[in-house]
Amino acid sequence: MTHTIEINGIKLYAYHGCLPEEGKVGGHYTVDVSLKTNFGSAAVSDQLNETIDYVDVNLIVKEEMAIRSKLIEHVGQRIVNRIKETFKNVISMRVKVTKICPPINGDVDNVAIILEG
Repeated sequence: MTHTIEINGIKLYAYHGCLPEEGKVGGHYTVDVSLKTNFGSAAVSDQLNETIDYVDVNLIVKEEMAIRSKLIEHVGQRIVNRIKETFKNVISMRVKVTKICPPINGDVDNVAIILEG
């Protein structure tokens, strides 16, 4: 059986973007992480070490978002890579990185990238 763990709406301030100003001023981001796994034994035992710790996922996202990238595609891939390295019991995942109010010369709420697999 597969189960899903979601950590949604991780709010961060980061400095990603191709424009030099984005590296100085920064902007608001949200990250959503959905992990397919099997937490059947944790559901029975009530033991944290038998599932994926949300605190660790949040920390990975915060650490990777703190490293400047020109593209949110790049930081999203780093988040995926770290989660795969850290949690061997992840069957598949979905990571969404959303940039709030991007500087794209238009009235746009946000832009986002999604990595699945």
